[in-house]
Amino acid sequence: MLVSMKDMLQHALRDGYAVGQFNINNLEWVGAVLSTAQQCRSPVILGVSGGTVKHMLGLKCIHDIVVNAMEYLHIDVPVALHLDHGTSREACEAAIAAGFSSIMFDGSHLPFRENLAITRHLVALAHSKGISVEAELGTIAGSEDGIVNSEVIYADPQECYTLVTETQVDCLAAALGSTHGLYKGKARLGFTEMKAIAEQVKVPLVLHGGTGIADEDMRRAIACGTAKINVNTENMYAWCQQVKAIFAADTGTM
Repeated sequence: MLVSMKDMLQHALRDGYAVGQFNINNLEWVGAVLSTAQQCRSPVILGVSGGTVKHMLGLKCIHDIVVNAMEYLHIDVPVALHLDHGTSREACEAAIAAGFSSIMFDGSHLPFRENLAITRHLVALAHSKGISVEAELGTIAGSEDGIVNSEVIYADPQECYTLVTETQVDCLAAALGSTHGLYKGKARLGFTEMKAIAEQVKVPLVLHGGTGIADEDMRRAIACGTAKINVNTENMYAWCQQVKAIFAADTGTM
């Protein structure tokens, strides 16, 4: 069965590691991520973006695919099915109704008080059903579902504290230098700010844009309070390269 992210992230924060969120983009990705998590005996978070919801025929279809795949593959490690970057109250409520075990409300594009109010509403609704909630503050650069942010805006530490305290959200994506997509050069993360925010909010932090971040920087982020790391672009690139290689090698039939 699907589980909330709350316990797995609290355990990761306490024991000094991070749980990976890997976005699923089709049926094959569902099987690959679940099988790898089972082989590694690792908890895992399956991320679902708004774009994926459209081309995988809706939230309920995705939920049922994942649940049936877990049964077929005999998955017994903790698995959370998580709406990634839900940008509206309605999108998050729909994911809850469809059976997702976790949601992210990304209200970073809204005025702070509006972000806080919607987050508080969603936390109350989700927690009543045992579902975890991730919130976001600041601006993560790069492209996500066709929405492009050209600059990084660091999360404000006081706003982070207020949001977590007043909403009781389970984890926080505080924008601190990471980027969706491929990095141009070395990623420059705000570790000092990350550590200070983690000490204030006392909930697991989330690092978006995990592709291209050096291993040592990931370890440092974990030491600064990060307990969830999101990866998508790296897997998409590997998938595309393999498809290209198969087509190139199969000259007789393709």
